[in-house]
Amino acid sequence: DAPAEVRGEFKPIQTNVPGVTYGQHMTEFAKRADKLAVVRSVTHAEAGHRNAAYWNLTGHQPHRPGNDDPIAPTRNDWPSLGSSVSRAKKAREGFPGAVSLPYPIADRGLLNGQFGGFLGLNYDPLIILPPKARLYDGVSPLGNAADLHLPAGIDSSRMKSRLGLLDELGTARRERDASKGRAYDYYHQMASDLMLNPEVSAAFDLEREDPRLRDRYGDHICGQSALLARRLTGAGVPIVTVYASAGDLNGSAGDNWDTHGDNFRRLRDRLLPPLSQASAALLDDLSASGRLQETLVVWLTEFGRTPKVNGAAGRDHFPGCYSVVFAGGGIKGGQVYGRSDRIASIPVEASCGPPDLHATIFHALGIPLDFPLRDALGRPLRLCDGLPLPIFA
Repeated sequence: DAPAEVRGEFKPIQTNVPGVTYGQHMTEFAKRADKLAVVRSVTHAEAGHRNAAYWNLTGHQPHRPGNDDPIAPTRNDWPSLGSSVSRAKKAREGFPGAVSLPYPIADRGLLNGQFGGFLGLNYDPLIILPPKARLYDGVSPLGNAADLHLPAGIDSSRMKSRLGLLDELGTARRERDASKGRAYDYYHQMASDLMLNPEVSAAFDLEREDPRLRDRYGDHICGQSALLARRLTGAGVPIVTVYASAGDLNGSAGDNWDTHGDNFRRLRDRLLPPLSQASAALLDDLSASGRLQETLVVWLTEFGRTPKVNGAAGRDHFPGCYSVVFAGGGIKGGQVYGRSDRIASIPVEASCGPPDLHATIFHALGIPLDFPLRDALGRPLRLCDGLPLPIFA
Protein backbone atom coordinates (compact mmCIF):
# COMPACT_ATOMS: atom_id res chain seq x y z
CA ASP A 1 0.00 0.00 0.00
CA ALA A 2 3.04 2.29 0.01
CA PRO A 3 3.89 4.79 -2.77
CA ALA A 4 5.60 3.32 -5.85
CA GLU A 5 9.02 4.76 -4.94
CA VAL A 6 8.85 2.74 -1.70
CA ARG A 7 6.90 -0.33 -2.80
CA GLY A 8 9.07 -0.86 -5.88
CA GLU A 9 8.25 -3.23 -8.75
CA PHE A 10 7.09 -6.24 -6.75
CA LYS A 11 3.50 -6.85 -5.68
CA PRO A 12 2.21 -8.69 -2.61
CA ILE A 13 0.82 -12.23 -2.85
CA GLN A 14 -1.36 -14.21 -0.48
CA THR A 15 0.18 -17.00 1.58
CA ASN A 16 -1.47 -20.15 2.89
CA VAL A 17 -2.16 -18.23 6.12
CA PRO A 18 -5.22 -15.94 5.78
CA GLY A 19 -4.33 -12.26 6.04
CA VAL A 20 -0.56 -12.76 5.70
CA THR A 21 1.13 -11.56 2.49
CA TYR A 22 4.69 -11.96 1.16
CA GLY A 23 6.46 -10.52 -1.89
CA GLN A 24 5.42 -11.92 -5.27
CA HIS A 25 8.65 -13.85 -5.88
CA MET A 26 8.47 -15.61 -2.51
CA THR A 27 5.96 -18.16 -3.79
CA GLU A 28 7.64 -21.21 -2.23
CA PHE A 29 7.78 -19.45 1.13
CA ALA A 30 4.15 -18.37 0.73
CA LYS A 31 3.06 -22.02 0.29
CA ARG A 32 4.72 -22.85 3.63
CA ALA A 33 3.82 -19.74 5.64
CA ASP A 34 1.97 -21.96 8.12
CA LYS A 35 5.40 -23.24 9.21
CA LEU A 36 7.06 -19.80 9.47
CA ALA A 37 7.25 -17.09 12.11
CA VAL A 38 8.21 -13.79 10.45
CA VAL A 39 9.68 -11.16 12.77
CA ARG A 40 9.14 -7.80 11.08
CA SER A 41 10.49 -5.47 13.74
CA VAL A 42 14.24 -6.11 14.04
CA THR A 43 16.37 -3.00 14.39
CA HIS A 44 19.87 -1.83 15.34
CA ALA A 45 22.16 1.14 14.63
CA GLU A 46 24.97 -0.25 12.43
CA ALA A 47 24.75 0.59 8.71
CA GLY A 48 28.08 -0.96 7.64
CA HIS A 49 28.40 -4.62 6.62
CA ARG A 50 31.27 -5.47 8.96
CA ASN A 51 29.74 -4.14 12.16
CA ALA A 52 26.20 -5.21 11.29
CA ALA A 53 27.33 -8.75 10.45
CA TYR A 54 29.28 -8.90 13.71
CA TRP A 55 26.22 -7.86 15.70
CA ASN A 56 23.95 -10.40 14.05
CA LEU A 57 26.47 -13.26 13.97
CA THR A 58 27.56 -12.86 17.62
CA GLY A 59 24.53 -11.21 19.25
CA HIS A 60 26.84 -8.57 20.74
CA GLN A 61 27.52 -4.96 19.80
CA PRO A 62 30.72 -4.51 17.75
CA HIS A 63 33.88 -3.22 19.40
CA ARG A 64 33.85 0.06 17.45
CA PRO A 65 30.25 1.24 16.89
CA GLY A 66 29.90 3.41 13.83
CA ASN A 67 33.30 2.52 12.34
CA ASP A 68 33.24 -0.04 9.54
CA ASP A 69 36.93 -0.01 8.52
CA PRO A 70 38.30 -3.49 7.84
CA ILE A 71 39.76 -5.19 10.91
CA ALA A 72 40.95 -8.77 10.70
CA PRO A 73 39.09 -11.24 12.94
CA THR A 74 40.89 -11.60 16.28
CA ARG A 75 40.77 -13.76 19.40
CA ASN A 76 39.28 -10.77 21.22
CA ASP A 77 36.08 -10.99 19.13
CA TRP A 78 32.93 -12.44 20.60
CA PRO A 79 32.40 -15.98 19.30
CA SER A 80 29.98 -16.62 16.47
CA LEU A 81 26.56 -18.10 17.13
CA GLY A 82 27.88 -21.45 15.92
CA SER A 83 30.87 -21.30 18.23
CA SER A 84 28.76 -20.38 21.25
CA VAL A 85 26.30 -23.18 20.57
CA SER A 86 29.13 -25.68 20.14
CA ARG A 87 30.54 -24.54 23.50
CA ALA A 88 27.18 -25.16 25.22
CA LYS A 89 26.06 -28.29 23.33
CA LYS A 90 28.52 -31.08 22.66
CA ALA A 91 28.63 -32.64 19.21
CA ARG A 92 28.36 -36.37 18.76
CA GLU A 93 31.78 -37.97 19.21
CA GLY A 94 33.89 -37.60 16.09
CA PHE A 95 31.86 -34.70 14.67
CA PRO A 96 32.81 -31.00 14.68
CA GLY A 97 30.96 -28.74 17.09
CA ALA A 98 29.92 -26.27 14.38
CA VAL A 99 30.09 -26.18 10.59
CA SER A 100 29.87 -23.26 8.14
CA LEU A 101 28.90 -23.79 4.49
CA PRO A 102 30.09 -23.26 1.83
CA TYR A 103 32.81 -20.68 2.73
CA PRO A 104 33.40 -17.75 5.08
CA ILE A 105 32.03 -14.33 4.18
CA ALA A 106 34.16 -11.32 3.32
CA ASP A 107 34.13 -7.61 2.56
CA ARG A 108 37.63 -6.21 2.04
CA GLY A 109 38.86 -9.18 4.07
CA LEU A 110 37.12 -11.82 6.17
CA LEU A 111 34.30 -10.44 8.30
CA ASN A 112 34.55 -10.49 12.08
CA GLY A 113 32.17 -12.53 14.19
CA GLN A 114 32.04 -15.78 12.20
CA PHE A 115 34.78 -17.65 14.10
CA GLY A 116 35.51 -18.84 17.65
CA GLY A 117 36.84 -15.49 18.90
CA PHE A 118 37.95 -15.60 22.51
CA LEU A 119 36.76 -19.20 22.91
CA GLY A 120 39.83 -20.19 20.93
CA LEU A 121 40.79 -22.12 17.83
CA ASN A 122 39.01 -25.30 18.95
CA TYR A 123 35.66 -23.50 18.57
CA ASP A 124 36.16 -22.14 15.07
CA PRO A 125 33.44 -23.66 12.85
CA LEU A 126 34.71 -26.17 10.32
CA ILE A 127 34.27 -24.64 6.83
CA ILE A 128 33.23 -27.09 4.09
CA LEU A 129 32.57 -26.51 0.37
CA PRO A 130 30.03 -29.05 -0.95
CA PRO A 131 31.36 -30.71 -4.13
CA LYS A 132 29.89 -30.60 -7.63
CA ALA A 133 27.62 -27.63 -7.04
CA ARG A 134 27.04 -24.61 -9.25
CA LEU A 135 28.61 -21.57 -7.56
CA TYR A 136 27.18 -18.10 -7.26
CA ASP A 137 28.38 -15.48 -9.72
CA GLY A 138 31.11 -13.47 -8.03
CA VAL A 139 34.30 -14.03 -6.08
CA SER A 140 34.12 -16.19 -2.93
CA PRO A 141 36.96 -17.02 -0.49
CA LEU A 142 37.03 -20.71 -1.43
CA GLY A 143 40.59 -21.24 -0.20
CA ASN A 144 39.37 -21.43 3.40
CA ALA A 145 37.12 -24.44 2.78
CA ALA A 146 38.29 -27.94 3.73
CA ASP A 147 38.70 -30.77 1.20
CA LEU A 148 37.69 -34.10 2.75
CA HIS A 149 38.97 -36.33 -0.05
CA LEU A 150 42.11 -38.43 0.45
CA PRO A 151 45.06 -37.41 -1.75
CA ALA A 152 45.36 -39.26 -5.06
CA GLY A 153 47.12 -42.62 -4.60
CA ILE A 154 46.71 -42.64 -0.79
CA ASP A 155 44.37 -45.24 0.70
CA SER A 156 42.99 -45.18 4.26
CA SER A 157 45.67 -47.54 5.61
CA ARG A 158 48.50 -45.37 4.36
CA MET A 159 46.72 -42.25 5.57
CA LYS A 160 46.47 -43.72 9.09
CA SER A 161 50.23 -44.37 9.04
CA ARG A 162 50.90 -40.79 7.96
CA LEU A 163 48.67 -39.43 10.72
CA GLY A 164 50.47 -41.61 13.25
CA LEU A 165 53.81 -40.21 12.17
CA LEU A 166 52.42 -36.68 12.28
CA ASP A 167 51.19 -37.32 15.82
CA GLU A 168 54.67 -38.39 16.90
CA LEU A 169 56.22 -35.31 15.32
CA GLY A 170 53.65 -33.13 17.09
CA THR A 171 54.60 -34.35 20.56
CA ALA A 172 57.50 -31.93 20.87
CA ARG A 173 55.31 -29.05 19.73
CA ARG A 174 52.66 -29.87 22.32
CA GLU A 175 55.29 -29.97 25.06
CA ARG A 176 56.60 -26.53 24.05
CA ASP A 177 53.20 -24.82 23.90
CA ALA A 178 50.33 -26.42 25.77
CA SER A 179 47.56 -24.25 24.27
CA LYS A 180 48.72 -24.72 20.69
CA GLY A 181 49.24 -28.39 21.47
CA ARG A 182 45.60 -28.77 22.48
CA ALA A 183 44.48 -27.10 19.27
CA TYR A 184 46.85 -29.35 17.31
CA ASP A 185 45.37 -32.46 18.96
CA TYR A 186 41.83 -31.26 18.30
CA TYR A 187 42.35 -30.63 14.59
CA HIS A 188 44.51 -33.71 14.15
CA GLN A 189 41.71 -35.86 15.56
CA MET A 190 39.05 -34.02 13.56
CA ALA A 191 40.96 -34.53 10.30
CA SER A 192 41.35 -38.20 11.11
CA ASP A 193 37.63 -38.61 11.87
CA LEU A 194 36.52 -36.68 8.79
CA MET A 195 38.58 -38.81 6.42
CA LEU A 196 38.80 -42.18 8.15
CA ASN A 197 35.81 -42.60 10.51
CA PRO A 198 33.12 -44.22 8.30
CA GLU A 199 30.18 -42.72 10.23
CA VAL A 200 31.60 -39.20 10.13
CA SER A 201 32.73 -39.25 6.51
CA ALA A 202 29.35 -40.73 5.48
CA ALA A 203 27.51 -37.74 6.98
CA PHE A 204 29.51 -35.39 4.72
CA ASP A 205 28.94 -37.51 1.59
CA LEU A 206 26.12 -36.05 -0.52
CA GLU A 207 26.51 -38.88 -3.02
CA ARG A 208 24.61 -41.05 -0.54
CA GLU A 209 21.46 -39.00 -1.07
CA ASP A 210 18.77 -39.96 -3.57
CA PRO A 211 19.51 -38.00 -6.78
CA ARG A 212 15.87 -36.96 -6.94
CA LEU A 213 16.14 -35.34 -3.50
CA ARG A 214 19.36 -33.59 -4.48
CA ASP A 215 17.54 -32.21 -7.51
CA ARG A 216 14.75 -30.89 -5.29
CA TYR A 217 17.29 -28.88 -3.29
CA GLY A 218 18.88 -27.62 -6.54
CA ASP A 219 22.23 -28.16 -8.21
CA HIS A 220 23.46 -24.75 -6.94
CA ILE A 221 25.69 -24.20 -3.95
CA CYS A 222 22.78 -22.87 -1.86
CA GLY A 223 20.72 -26.05 -2.32
CA GLN A 224 23.59 -28.47 -1.82
CA SER A 225 24.72 -26.57 1.28
CA ALA A 226 21.20 -26.73 2.74
CA LEU A 227 21.06 -30.47 2.04
CA LEU A 228 24.45 -31.02 3.67
CA ALA A 229 23.29 -28.94 6.67
CA ARG A 230 20.31 -31.28 7.05
CA ARG A 231 22.59 -34.33 6.91
CA LEU A 232 25.06 -32.94 9.43
CA THR A 233 22.50 -31.77 12.00
CA GLY A 234 20.83 -35.17 11.74
CA ALA A 235 24.15 -36.95 12.26
CA GLY A 236 25.26 -35.10 15.38
CA VAL A 237 26.54 -31.57 14.56
CA PRO A 238 24.70 -29.13 16.89
CA ILE A 239 24.61 -26.17 14.49
CA VAL A 240 25.32 -25.46 10.82
CA THR A 241 25.44 -22.02 9.17
CA VAL A 242 24.78 -21.65 5.44
CA TYR A 243 25.87 -18.38 3.80
CA ALA A 244 23.32 -18.02 1.00
CA SER A 245 25.09 -15.77 -1.51
CA ALA A 246 28.49 -15.15 -3.05
CA GLY A 247 31.02 -15.17 -0.24
CA ASP A 248 32.50 -11.73 -0.96
CA LEU A 249 30.52 -8.54 -1.54
CA ASN A 250 32.66 -7.82 -4.60
CA GLY A 251 31.88 -4.13 -4.41
CA SER A 252 28.13 -4.95 -4.38
CA ALA A 253 28.45 -6.86 -7.69
CA GLY A 254 27.69 -10.53 -8.28
CA ASP A 255 25.14 -12.78 -6.59
CA ASN A 256 24.93 -11.13 -3.19
CA TRP A 257 22.17 -9.26 -1.39
CA ASP A 258 24.00 -5.90 -1.40
CA THR A 259 21.68 -4.62 -4.13
CA HIS A 260 22.58 -0.92 -4.35
CA GLY A 261 21.75 -1.16 -8.06
CA ASP A 262 19.40 -3.24 -10.21
CA ASN A 263 17.75 -4.58 -7.07
CA PHE A 264 14.62 -6.05 -8.62
CA ARG A 265 16.18 -7.98 -11.48
CA ARG A 266 18.94 -9.36 -9.25
CA LEU A 267 16.41 -10.53 -6.67
CA ARG A 268 14.00 -11.99 -9.23
CA ASP A 269 16.52 -13.73 -11.49
CA ARG A 270 19.55 -14.58 -9.35
CA LEU A 271 19.05 -14.37 -5.59
CA LEU A 272 15.53 -15.49 -4.71
CA PRO A 273 15.29 -18.63 -6.92
CA PRO A 274 18.09 -20.64 -5.23
CA LEU A 275 17.15 -19.44 -1.75
CA SER A 276 13.48 -20.29 -2.30
CA GLN A 277 14.20 -23.71 -3.80
CA ALA A 278 16.67 -24.69 -1.07
CA SER A 279 14.44 -23.40 1.74
CA ALA A 280 11.33 -25.16 0.44
CA ALA A 281 13.20 -28.44 0.02
CA LEU A 282 14.69 -28.19 3.51
CA LEU A 283 11.34 -27.48 5.17
CA ASP A 284 9.62 -30.29 3.27
CA ASP A 285 12.47 -32.70 3.97
CA LEU A 286 12.51 -31.98 7.72
CA SER A 287 8.71 -32.18 7.88
CA ALA A 288 8.57 -35.52 6.03
CA SER A 289 11.17 -37.06 8.36
CA GLY A 290 9.49 -35.71 11.51
CA ARG A 291 12.55 -33.63 12.38
CA LEU A 292 11.17 -30.11 11.94
CA GLN A 293 9.91 -29.73 15.50
CA GLU A 294 13.31 -30.69 16.89
CA THR A 295 15.34 -28.69 14.35
CA LEU A 296 15.38 -24.89 14.44
CA VAL A 297 15.75 -23.15 11.07
CA VAL A 298 16.56 -19.42 11.00
CA TRP A 299 16.89 -17.03 8.05
CA LEU A 300 19.09 -14.25 9.40
CA THR A 301 20.75 -11.22 7.81
CA GLU A 302 22.87 -8.26 8.83
CA PHE A 303 20.30 -5.55 8.06
CA GLY A 304 17.50 -4.63 5.66
CA ARG A 305 17.41 -2.28 2.69
CA THR A 306 16.19 1.31 2.44
CA PRO A 307 12.43 1.81 2.10
CA LYS A 308 12.95 4.23 -0.77
CA VAL A 309 14.33 2.96 -4.10
CA ASN A 310 17.44 4.89 -5.16
CA GLY A 311 18.27 6.33 -8.60
CA ALA A 312 20.00 3.11 -9.69
CA ALA A 313 16.84 1.04 -9.13
CA GLY A 314 18.51 -0.29 -5.99
CA ARG A 315 18.09 -0.21 -2.24
CA ASP A 316 20.86 0.78 0.17
CA HIS A 317 21.90 -0.38 3.67
CA PHE A 318 19.16 0.01 6.27
CA PRO A 319 19.39 -1.33 9.84
CA GLY A 320 16.38 0.68 11.02
CA CYS A 321 13.82 -2.05 10.36
CA TYR A 322 14.16 -5.50 8.81
CA SER A 323 12.78 -9.03 8.94
CA VAL A 324 14.07 -12.38 10.23
CA VAL A 325 12.29 -15.72 9.87
CA PHE A 326 12.10 -18.74 12.20
CA ALA A 327 10.71 -22.25 11.66
CA GLY A 328 10.69 -25.53 13.61
CA GLY A 329 12.35 -25.98 17.00
CA GLY A 330 9.11 -25.34 18.91
CA ILE A 331 8.32 -22.13 17.00
CA LYS A 332 4.63 -21.50 16.29
CA GLY A 333 4.19 -21.26 12.52
CA GLY A 334 1.78 -19.09 10.59
CA GLN A 335 2.49 -15.91 12.54
CA VAL A 336 3.89 -12.43 12.04
CA TYR A 337 5.55 -10.84 15.06
CA GLY A 338 6.06 -7.08 15.30
CA ARG A 339 5.01 -4.31 12.96
CA SER A 340 6.63 -1.38 11.17
CA ASP A 341 5.24 1.95 10.06
CA ARG A 342 3.59 2.06 6.64
CA ILE A 343 6.88 2.40 4.73
CA ALA A 344 8.88 -0.13 6.81
CA SER A 345 11.24 2.54 8.15
CA ILE A 346 10.87 1.96 11.91
CA PRO A 347 9.28 -0.67 14.16
CA VAL A 348 6.10 0.59 15.80
CA GLU A 349 5.23 -2.60 17.65
CA ALA A 350 7.39 -5.22 19.44
CA SER A 351 10.77 -3.75 18.47
CA CYS A 352 13.69 -6.17 18.97
CA GLY A 353 17.40 -6.42 18.20
CA PRO A 354 20.16 -8.97 17.49
CA PRO A 355 20.55 -9.95 21.18
CA ASP A 356 16.86 -10.90 21.27
CA LEU A 357 17.22 -13.00 18.12
CA HIS A 358 20.12 -14.87 19.71
CA ALA A 359 18.18 -15.28 22.97
CA THR A 360 15.33 -16.82 20.97
CA ILE A 361 17.73 -19.25 19.29
CA PHE A 362 19.41 -20.25 22.57
CA HIS A 363 16.03 -20.71 24.25
CA ALA A 364 14.83 -22.96 21.41
CA LEU A 365 18.02 -25.03 21.74
CA GLY A 366 17.65 -25.37 25.51
CA ILE A 367 20.75 -23.29 26.29
CA PRO A 368 20.46 -21.00 29.36
CA LEU A 369 21.02 -17.33 28.57
CA ASP A 370 23.35 -17.05 31.55
CA PHE A 371 25.49 -19.94 30.34
CA PRO A 372 29.00 -18.82 31.36
CA LEU A 373 31.68 -18.03 28.82
CA ARG A 374 35.21 -16.88 29.60
CA ASP A 375 37.16 -14.43 27.49
CA ALA A 376 40.84 -14.67 26.59
CA LEU A 377 41.78 -13.33 30.05
CA GLY A 378 39.59 -15.82 31.85
CA ARG A 379 36.92 -13.29 32.84
CA PRO A 380 33.37 -14.70 33.12
CA LEU A 381 30.86 -13.33 30.60
CA ARG A 382 27.14 -13.90 30.11
CA LEU A 383 26.27 -15.76 26.91
CA CYS A 384 23.45 -13.41 25.85
CA ASP A 385 21.93 -10.13 26.99
CA GLY A 386 18.67 -10.36 25.03
CA LEU A 387 15.24 -11.81 25.78
CA PRO A 388 13.55 -14.64 23.84
CA LEU A 389 10.74 -13.48 21.58
CA PRO A 390 7.27 -14.84 22.45
CA ILE A 391 6.91 -16.79 19.20
CA PHE A 392 6.86 -20.33 20.57
CA ALA A 393 3.91 -22.71 20.33
